[in-house]
Amino acid sequence: MPIRTVLFDLDGTLLDTAPDLAYALNQVLKQESRPALPLQELRPLVSHGARALLEYAYGTGPGDEGYEERRQRLLDIYRANLARETRPFPGIPELLNAVEARQMNWGVVTNKPSWLTEPLLDALLLLERAACVVSGDTIEHSKPHPAPMLLACEQAGSHASECLYIGDAERDIEAGRNAGMATLIAGFGYVPGDTDLVAWNADGIVDSPAGILAWLDESMHSGNTGS
Repeated sequence: MPIRTVLFDLDGTLLDTAPDLAYALNQVLKQESRPALPLQELRPLVSHGARALLEYAYGTGPGDEGYEERRQRLLDIYRANLARETRPFPGIPELLNAVEARQMNWGVVTNKPSWLTEPLLDALLLLERAACVVSGDTIEHSKPHPAPMLLACEQAGSHASECLYIGDAERDIEAGRNAGMATLIAGFGYVPGDTDLVAWNADGIVDSPAGILAWLDESMHSGNTGS
């Protein structure tokens, strides 16, 4: 069946959120008189959220002394600076315009909580354009479980076989495949350079948002939409 809905992961696929998440972490470090960490070091961790950032910076995780307090400080700072530097990746605005011009719709499926996802999309004037927004706390399950993906399909008015999901983490591809939709890896996102992307078994790997449109064109002409 032809693709009718294009679904995106948020951090590292639709939006380049790394600068603001790195800023929040570095503010926490600054409060403790610790040196800031460079953005390029932190960028590959961003798709895995505050937990990954704190584990990298402090070597501690959930249950460790001070972790939860630092996590709350980081999230409070991030919430106050959601769109300080965050922007769509270059080429994403043109891609969304092209998708809409083709009478297709698009949406977001992310593990980011709704109290961060929706204000961020709203600040960038994307919330009202999205046919669906499913966050990590929208329902009981989150990616890689297929339930968020299937809810997004329902809200967008498409069957899973009519949806394409694009993400930059292995759980994104797993979630899309579990739901029975075509999947693409956003190679332009926060994927560590030494990752074996072929092992994720996606339907394709794209190096830029323009590659997503090219894949859609090719799949339309070939009649092959992957899953």
